[in-house]
Amino acid sequence: MQRIVVLNPKGGSGKTTIATNLASYFATRGQRPVLMDFDPQGSSVRWAKKRQPTQPPIHVIAAFAKDSRTTRSFQLRIPDEATHVIVDTPAAVEPRQLPEITRDAHKILVPVLPSDIDIHTCSRCIGDLLLVAKIPREENRIGVIANRVRRNTLMYQALIRFLHTLGIPIVAIIRDSQNYVRAAEQGTGVHEMKSYLARSDVEQWGSLVTWLTGTADDSLSPRGAPPEGTEQPAGDSPPQPASQAPEEAAPPAQAPEARPNEAHAAAHPAVDGVAAETAAAL
Repeated sequence: MQRIVVLNPKGGSGKTTIATNLASYFATRGQRPVLMDFDPQGSSVRWAKKRQPTQPPIHVIAAFAKDSRTTRSFQLRIPDEATHVIVDTPAAVEPRQLPEITRDAHKILVPVLPSDIDIHTCSRCIGDLLLVAKIPREENRIGVIANRVRRNTLMYQALIRFLHTLGIPIVAIIRDSQNYVRAAEQGTGVHEMKSYLARSDVEQWGSLVTWLTGTADDSLSPRGAPPEGTEQPAGDSPPQPASQAPEEAAPPAQAPEARPNEAHAAAHPAVDGVAAETAAAL
């Protein structure tokens, strides 16, 4: 059983979107995912309640709720048949809470939006994971997701520049798409939507799935993908998979479509300042 924690102390970074769609992906592949919602807003629980009996099952645990009639361990019990546990964490998590939240986590996903505030919060979050939770870089357990991005914008380019300074792999670049809004309203995921509607969104999960599972899912590969090692033009295609071997200590995974932007990105004083502070601290 794999435990995946979706974490970012800043609200609105897209943690629930990542968690629910990840649960949807595993469910559509015949797995038995468990969605554990620690956020008092209960967004993941509400999403799960909207699902229809005909949809692949996803077990949900309202971890934020307190039930005096049962013990905490009984309330948080994981079904024996569970294959993945996806933890949707609350906002405003304090650094001292990170060791407990990330304990036994096989992978930790940190979604970040392309804005000055979110970039600054992400830098602090990564620093706390490394220094407070004491998660070694070489274990390859921490991955960053550039979320709700709009390519060919200066802020997107600045975000990619910043993420490459962290020494943490960028495991996915998720575009700003209305399909995620529709999926949230319907209690479904982009992986369960009709392919002609959500194909571009689904393909962007390929590198993330590969990083999480260590195995590529060919169904997430874009049509006409170039051979491995070739440069892919900028556009709506997903990034190539992040490095899978922790022992190789490879440099951060780079999305092919982001490389030209990174090379030609205009300097962004706020982002460059945060990058310098982060590098000094870590």
